[in-house]
Amino acid sequence: MACKESLRLANLGYELMDRKRIILMQELSKMMDDVKALRSVIDETYDRAYAALQRANLSLGIIERVANVTPVETNVKIVYRSVMGIEIPKVSIPESELKIPYALSVSNSRLDEVYLEMRQVKFYTVKLAELDNGMFRLAKAIEKSRKRANALNEIVIPDLEVKIKLINDALEEKEREEFIRMKMVKRR
Repeated sequence: MACKESLRLANLGYELMDRKRIILMQELSKMMDDVKALRSVIDETYDRAYAALQRANLSLGIIERVANVTPVETNVKIVYRSVMGIEIPKVSIPESELKIPYALSVSNSRLDEVYLEMRQVKFYTVKLAELDNGMFRLAKAIEKSRKRANALNEIVIPDLEVKIKLINDALEEKEREEFIRMKMVKRR
């Protein structure tokens, strides 16, 4: 009876692990579609940003001194959402008021263009990092679920079925022996 209950639970566990794997695969597929769309946009944005940087370098000379006064982004917020027990990060940078961090006397419109393009690059890069990290976590969870489901299906369930068959065979043999013994007692 204990083996039958274990087999029932193992079959239920296998079904649940298989469902979890399917749901995680759907989530991963959705994220992959988002990444494909984002990669083309981010490539174009990087191309525009670097072209603007080259134009600014040509008009102002090397703008490293301006880059050094540009503040580092510190408002990155990470919130986690759970998908079937897997923590997927949601990364965001709050939209803030556009403030030019350098003096207008040392810049021109080319530098402003670089600043705006790099700002767009920053937002897209944060989104891409979120998706890449989420896909990595989902892929690891899918692999783990697949291994567990396979272990249940290929090892645990067959072992329990063999045990149940052996126990049933032994019980039937004992029952036959008892039946024969009872017949012999009845004859005497």
